[in-house]
Amino acid sequence: MAKKAGGGTPATTLLTKQKVAFTAHTYEVDPKATSYGEAAAAALGVAPTRLFKTLVANVDGNLAVGVVPVSASLDLKALAAALGGKRATMADPAAAERATGYVTGGISPFGQRSRLPIVVDTSAEGQETVFVSGGRRGMQVEVPPAAFPAVAGAIFAPIATG
Repeated sequence: MAKKAGGGTPATTLLTKQKVAFTAHTYEVDPKATSYGEAAAAALGVAPTRLFKTLVANVDGNLAVGVVPVSASLDLKALAAALGGKRATMADPAAAERATGYVTGGISPFGQRSRLPIVVDTSAEGQETVFVSGGRRGMQVEVPPAAFPAVAGAIFAPIATG
């Protein structure tokens, strides 16, 4: 079953409640890191194609979430198209924090304060497990890709570039 490390977050609480097997991985946060995802992958010794970042965007005036490997960038046009929208821009970090209840660098696709539409890049589907933020900086949760639609109501679409 689930393992918790260093206390629960809304993400780990929800995963436990939904009976999703996950493993929490903690690491020391490098305050000088310019990319939280790349730093997390390096600290955990995980391939950047298996560690996914959670990015909040504004799609046609509404907030939405894109989840892509840290080795890639979010294709905003593809995210908008996946949600039936026309245009997407990155959300203001303060708005992302208010909507999700998490701090930048620790935004999880699970257990967000507001139920935002979530799109996960299709590259996750080919993995046995992937890593995403566990709801705070310095913690990642390893989950099966099936957890995204089951727990977060996410859809899969090709939204990564690079």
